[in-house]
Amino acid sequence: MTTTATGFYREDNWFQKLVRKKSFWLLFWVLSFSYPVYRTLHRTLPPPLPVYYKVPEFTLTNEFGKPFGTKELQGKFYIANFMFTSCPTTCPALMAKMDLVQKRIRGLGTKAAIVTFTVDPEVDTPEVLYKYARKRHSNPFIWNYLTGTKGDLEKIVINGFKVPMGSKEPIEKQLAEEKITLFDIAHSEKLVLVDDKGQIRGYYGTERVEMDKMMIDLGLLVNNSFSHAQPQPALQN
Repeated sequence: MTTTATGFYREDNWFQKLVRKKSFWLLFWVLSFSYPVYRTLHRTLPPPLPVYYKVPEFTLTNEFGKPFGTKELQGKFYIANFMFTSCPTTCPALMAKMDLVQKRIRGLGTKAAIVTFTVDPEVDTPEVLYKYARKRHSNPFIWNYLTGTKGDLEKIVINGFKVPMGSKEPIEKQLAEEKITLFDIAHSEKLVLVDDKGQIRGYYGTERVEMDKMMIDLGLLVNNSFSHAQPQPALQN
């Protein structure tokens, strides 16, 4: 600090002198932008998802009464689940979770889909599934409900997705002072993630942690499909 005729003048310290230099700010911005780039280039990516099984080719009937199966799902990543519309036990909670999945995959456009397989084809006709889907506000461009013969469904559910599908059995429930009989069908509550080649890449529960992991895995698969897309050949004149 120096003394002048009009008072005191405080000399700049080293930091104040430094920030007045253009070279300081140039270096600051270079480092600010280069560090995120460095982290991105050296980021450890998660290992590829395992391939469990190849889903065999199938054709069932959707809620519009149209054939739907492997051909329509070609090139899509989809989440499969299993239920029946008259389910008295676990299905309502399961389908509420699937409603959330529908909202979360909107940003993936036509690359992602949901496929719901009924395990009660005798009751769940295309007409029944159509009313059920509309009641849930299921987007038909994203979400399809499939039915068929019991044999065809058992083949794809049990042998294809490797999840259980039982027969209809009566269960008794106490309602106030009256016992009522309901019918239940044992089936998997797992969600199955299938890639664009028809390969099963994961099985997930409906707990929040499991569903978050499924959505992350789905996003990684879709992103990888874009990065590994083959270039289109040039058009010949």
